[in-house]
This record gives sequence, C-alpha cells and structure tokens, in this order.
Amino acid sequence: MHQIVSAHVDSSRRWWVLAIVVAAQFMFGVDAFIVNVAIPTIASELQASSAQIEAVIAIYLIAYATLVVTGGRLGDIYGTKNVFLAGVLGFTVTSLWCGLAQSGPELIAARLAQGATAALMVPQVLAALHLLFADGSRGRAFGIYGIVLGLVGAAGFLLGGVLVTLDLAGLGWRAVFFVNVPFGLVIIAAASWIMPSVPRRAGTRLDVPGAIVLFAGLLCLIGPLLFGHDVHWAPWVWLVMATGVAIVAAFLWLERVVASRGGMPLIDLALLSDAVFMRGLYAVFFFFFANLSFYLVMTMFMQRGLHIPPLQAGMVFLPLALAFVIASRHSGARARHRGTLVLIEGCAVQTSGLASLVLMVAWAQTPSATLLALVLAIFGYGQGLVMAPLSSAVLSTVNPASAGSGAGMYGMTAQIANAAGVAAIGAFFLRSKPLTRRGWHCSPRQRCLCCRLPPAPRFCHGCDAPRRERN
Repeated sequence: MHQIVSAHVDSSRRWWVLAIVVAAQFMFGVDAFIVNVAIPTIASELQASSAQIEAVIAIYLIAYATLVVTGGRLGDIYGTKNVFLAGVLGFTVTSLWCGLAQSGPELIAARLAQGATAALMVPQVLAALHLLFADGSRGRAFGIYGIVLGLVGAAGFLLGGVLVTLDLAGLGWRAVFFVNVPFGLVIIAAASWIMPSVPRRAGTRLDVPGAIVLFAGLLCLIGPLLFGHDVHWAPWVWLVMATGVAIVAAFLWLERVVASRGGMPLIDLALLSDAVFMRGLYAVFFFFFANLSFYLVMTMFMQRGLHIPPLQAGMVFLPLALAFVIASRHSGARARHRGTLVLIEGCAVQTSGLASLVLMVAWAQTPSATLLALVLAIFGYGQGLVMAPLSSAVLSTVNPASAGSGAGMYGMTAQIANAAGVAAIGAFFLRSKPLTRRGWHCSPRQRCLCCRLPPAPRFCHGCDAPRRERN
C-alpha cells in the first residue's frame, strides 16, 4: 500500500497533500473551540436547557471518540483519500445542519452526526502523514502538523468571539458553524485533485460486529467520564464504567476470533504486541490526561478566581500558542538529532513552566494577566516540543497497511485521556476550591470562558449565565 502511494506522489506534490490534510485538522480543531464560545448565545436563542447545552458539547466528543478507530480502519480498507473525502463532505454538511438547527434537540442530533463524520476525517490526517513521509522529511512534516495544533485553540477563541460579536448578516451563533462550509468545500476540491488514490484492499471488509462492540464499550467508558460529575459519581456510574472495561476486553477476544478465521480485525492485533507503539499510547494517554484539564482549571482560575474578563483571559493564552508554534518548528530538527530525547526535554520544559506558575501564584496571590501569559509561554514551548514528535514516534513502527488503524487508536487514546483528565482533575479542583463559594461567580460580562472548553460546562455550577439569559 505504501509503495502504491509513493509511486503516485512526487516529493513536491506530497507537500500539497500535507497542506490539505492539516487544513482539515485545523478546521476540526478550531470547531472544538469556536462552538464553545457561542454556547451562551445558543442557550439563549434556542431556549436550550442546561442538560441540552452540555449534550451539544459532550455528544460530539462521544461520537468522535467512540468511532475514530472504526474511521481509521475504514481508511485502511477503502483508501485514505476516499474516506478522507467522505469525512470532509460529511463534516461540511453536518456543520451546515448545525447552523440551521431550530431547537436544542435538533442541534444535539446534528452535533452527533458531526462528531461521527469527524471520526472518518481526522484519522486520515495522521495516516496520510505516516504514509507519505517515511524519509528524512518526516520530522519537518510532523512539525508542520504540530504548528497547526498549536494554532487551533487561539484561532478558535478569537474567530468565535469575532463571529459572535460582529453578528455577520444577522447570523449570530450560526456563523460559527457556517464558517466550516466554504473551508470544507475548498478542502474537498483540493483533495479530489491532488491527493493520490489508493485502491480498495481486495477481499477485506469492515468488522461490523467488532465496531459495534467497541462502540458500546467506549460509550460505557467515556459517557460516565463526561457526565459523572452531574450525578455526583453515584455507584451506578462506576458500575457502567466497569461494564465498559469488560466489553472492551470482550472486544479484544472477538478480534482474535476474527483474525483466527482469516478475517480483518477492526484493529491490527500486531500493534498490541508492538512495544514501541504501546509505550507510545501510554505516553499519549498521560500527555493528554493533563492537557485539556490544565486549560480547564487555568481558565476557571483566571475568570472566576482572578476575575479577568473573558477576552483578556483568552489573550493570556496567545503567548502560549505562539511559543507552541515556535517549538513545533524546532521540534522536527531536534527530533532528527536527538530522537525521542526531545520528548523528555519537552516534558522537562513543561514541568519547569508549571513549577514557575505554582511559585508565582504562591508568591502573588493575584498575579496579573501579563505575568500569567509570560509563564504560560514556557509551558507552551514545552508542549510544542512534545506534541508533533510524539505523534511521529508513536506511529513510527506501524505497518503502512495499518496506518489508519494506528491513527485511530492514537485518536481514541487521546480522547479518553482528555475526558478522564477533565473528570479527575476538574473534580479535584472543585473539591479543593468550591466554585459556588468565596465569590467565584461569573458576572454578566464574564460569560464563563470555562464553559467554552469541552467538556467544561458540567463543572460550572457557580455560573448561571445561560439560565439567567433564558429567564
């Protein structure tokens, strides 16, 4: 498969392919942030309940996380280009549906479909990078990928704020979904023309029973992580999660049965015995476990502890994003010369940034936004050194024929880690700093930026902004 791809793509054309797939990654990443910026307005205009607003964010994450492995495997079977095009087209159409939604339940259904189509699109990004850049340019290609990841957060916050504030053509919050439509159409046109076609793998088909079992298992694991705090982690929540673990174990047994009968398992079982890949997934889990949860806690601390206005709080993260981009440019060259040591160096820089942040908060009870921005830039540089080389290192030993499966397992691990980190660290933060006491409430001007980081809304019990707007 890799040879087929390489034969049709010269060294100049593959960089155009890289531009196309990272543009899709950018669209996906920005969407995760930009939608959250519009949450208060959506709640007001659609008269959506708090549960519906939470579902608008959570259902998207659940659909993506539970289907991303299946999406990756479909790329292995039907070809990266075909599944990528299907995913981008679906993401574009469902974005249009989201923008046209007339009620909370309709928007939830549209977001469910949008998350499912993202699960088709996103795994093909890493799969394409893995297939097309197996030579000395791999570090540079993954560095560009890392730069895009570093830009999505800041771009999402700023673009979302601009679109909602300007109320272009009277569209209001709907513009945050409609903006995906022209970008999606451009990506589809470029991919149709430039991306190389890979023939369907003959004699193979999707392991549908395996996909269903995995979906059920992940749903039982991820759903409680996202909603457990709302029910105060009742005993049945843990029972559902234990059931999820049992179902995933049954899934692995089922996959071995499929392989023994000569079928094509949903995941490449050889990856489970690949020490490099599995160690990489453990690293991915712990990296993302402390990633989204960190931004959640920082945002709540700034807005509700330091009473920094939303726009200024968003600007605090800009130096972090810039440092991330700079580090991503450096990471490729460092990875070529230092190998996986660059990951350790990046983690050390992140740790020093976090230590500086702790010392600063301990020294100055109410640090200024400027000081926070400077310290967070250190953390951002460390993150940039890790993100792209980590993706490359995890997939480095994956057979090209299983690139989609490997990318899907990577994405699934990252999403489970995000959900687990927000649940665990967010709950600890709330327990140690009750947000409904000590005056930690959102004012009318502070439209709770923490509600804009998925899946933060379920942690904002001190914020009644959407409810107040509806009344």
